[in-house]
Amino acid sequence: MVYTNGKLDEKKVFKDPVHKYVQVRDKVIWDLIGTSEFQRLRRIKQLGTTFYTFHGAEQSRFNHSLGVYEIVRRMIDDVFDGRPQWNAEDRLLCLCAALLHDLGHGPFSHSFEKVFHLNHEKFTQRIILGDTEVNRVLRRVGSDFPQRVSDVIAKTSDNKLAISMISSQIDADRMDYLLRDAYFTGVSYGNFDMERILRVMRPQGDQVVIKASGMHAVEHYIMSRYQMYWQVYFHPVTRSAEVILTKILHRAKALHSQYYTFKYEPAHFYSLFEEEVTLEDYLKLDENIMYYYFQVWQEEEDSILRDLCRRFMNRNLFKYVDFTEKQHGLNNWVELSSLFKKAGIDPEYYLVVDSTSDLPYDFYRAGEEEERLPILLLMPNGELRELSRESDIVEAITGKKRTDQKLFYPHDLIYEDSKKGKVKEKIISLLEGKG
Repeated sequence: MVYTNGKLDEKKVFKDPVHKYVQVRDKVIWDLIGTSEFQRLRRIKQLGTTFYTFHGAEQSRFNHSLGVYEIVRRMIDDVFDGRPQWNAEDRLLCLCAALLHDLGHGPFSHSFEKVFHLNHEKFTQRIILGDTEVNRVLRRVGSDFPQRVSDVIAKTSDNKLAISMISSQIDADRMDYLLRDAYFTGVSYGNFDMERILRVMRPQGDQVVIKASGMHAVEHYIMSRYQMYWQVYFHPVTRSAEVILTKILHRAKALHSQYYTFKYEPAHFYSLFEEEVTLEDYLKLDENIMYYYFQVWQEEEDSILRDLCRRFMNRNLFKYVDFTEKQHGLNNWVELSSLFKKAGIDPEYYLVVDSTSDLPYDFYRAGEEEERLPILLLMPNGELRELSRESDIVEAITGKKRTDQKLFYPHDLIYEDSKKGKVKEKIISLLEGKG
């Protein structure tokens, strides 16, 4: 079937806690939502292990993808439509790219990717361009349409305006996840006036710009993003759960390489262990599958895998201390590792330094690897001005990267052992910066 008028007989809606309603009139969008590859996103959490810190953070990438689509739809239908800088023929391209931008995410996305050397963006492209339901729906629009959508998501398209709508420093993706994540975690940090920002957005050449009268709403958005990263996304309890999750996957992979006989055969992991993951294998993976293995691996003979899975499933997480060069320099780190071994605790799995950092706003600087398009203000006289040149608030944080390092360890194996002995007493002294 080929899309003719491209419209449904009647508008479909999804009730949404953030946007009230997600509206669908285009048949291609409705059909994409119904594909097995898109429905798989219901089984992948948007925020990974954050639910261990904020128990409401159970929303899925399906929710988020619909939200990003809805924001782009509103940009186009409510603001851009009819403006001379907007090409109406790009409407469907932008809507499909917005809807499918996270299609390739795997379970527990970033931890999963790091262990198995995967890239969700590449899998997004493989799903869109491969032998999939999504590809067949997109091809009904045109034989080259899957490639065009993929290029926008991969940021390789000549249509820079379409890219900026879903991937820039003020885009539909960020606006949705800040509002959605704030809602489901129950915090107020991520709230900002999206309605105002949408009203002052304008298509201008290769990117979306903001009318100068909306500068204060953008300031609020940037500070909301800053607070969400440090109060929610980088919360040390969430990071502790991620550390354990990562170590479970590393341990399972290591055991496989040692020809360990699993009590419960990890059939879904074999291609991951060998780093020969087919698209078919990848699409079978979701967090339900992962939880099954974490559940049964609590009964494995290997004590490390068994313990780590029990910790993850029962939220018996690692404790943490700030990791500073002054208190935990290289010499102390080497000594800590040695003492862990003497105490019978494998430092490879139970002593972990995790570093995280964020750059709340920046713009391209000559000689740097990654180009960051600035947020541009459209002044009353038609001039475009970079945001930090007009905003004292944004100027104060522009280019300032904040980093946080934590040292994670199993408190119960060290502090709660009635027979601590001199080795564990020395470990405690070093952890507390007294060594």
